[in-house]
Amino acid sequence: MTDAAFELAQVNIARLKAPLDSPQLKDFVDGLDPVNADADAAPGFVWRLQSESGDATDVPVFGDDWLIINMSVWRDIDALTTFMYQGRHRELLARRREFFERVQEAMATLWWVPAGHRPTVAEAESRLLHLRTNGPTAYAFTLRTSFPPGALTPVPGQVPEGLGCSV
Repeated sequence: MTDAAFELAQVNIARLKAPLDSPQLKDFVDGLDPVNADADAAPGFVWRLQSESGDATDVPVFGDDWLIINMSVWRDIDALTTFMYQGRHRELLARRREFFERVQEAMATLWWVPAGHRPTVAEAESRLLHLRTNGPTAYAFTLRTSFPPGALTPVPGQVPEGLGCSV
């Protein structure tokens, strides 16, 4: 069941095996525009992070030039997973080991945001670091261990989204 007061934010970060303009990453780079267009048209898609280039490959994350970020907002978990595991996105996902390094730490997380909120890279970094430190919680979770909208548990020293001052 969807709670219209909340939307699902997701971030995934990947460490490149080679520069984006290398022959090794050509298929990945060539797939970006079509996959992003599929996402934009997918049922339940709300928003995605992009720079003037139309994607987010040049958006800095964690101060590391070898990391790229994908961040988007969806109506709910079902809409996100339906998109993730079909069509061109599924094809590229199946080839991720060709393009990206295998990393031991968590590189993706989900969290609920108030409808209409567009997360920042700093917010995504904070959520991902929280997941790495604490495991899945209502503040930052995974597809495997998710939480319903509105189940937000406060993080010490931080004001949960939607409470306190607005941005």
